[in-house]
Amino acid sequence: MSQTRRNDHNLMKVLLGPVISEKATMVAEKNEQVVFQVDRAANKSDVKQAVELLFKVQVDSVQIVNQKGKPKRYGRFEGRRDHVKKAYVNLKPGQEINFEAEAN
Repeated sequence: MSQTRRNDHNLMKVLLGPVISEKATMVAEKNEQVVFQVDRAANKSDVKQAVELLFKVQVDSVQIVNQKGKPKRYGRFEGRRDHVKKAYVNLKPGQEINFEAEAN
């Protein structure tokens, strides 16, 4: 197996899914960015290569955010939500990711 095929296989595991929230929608409209939840071990170059491979678009820049899990209580039990790593992907002008068309 060649090095590029092994790399492509690892890149498929970097993106866990898009973040669909009110803030992500506002960011998408205002700054033309797409927000993804990514693997906690991923870095900016991994995210850029994964988005370009999966969606066939050109990425301009990537910003990474580590979001700590919120502490929660369930009755007398204390717990914590999982930590999450998000990537804000800025696409080059004229590029667009359409999730409805990708699902079909």
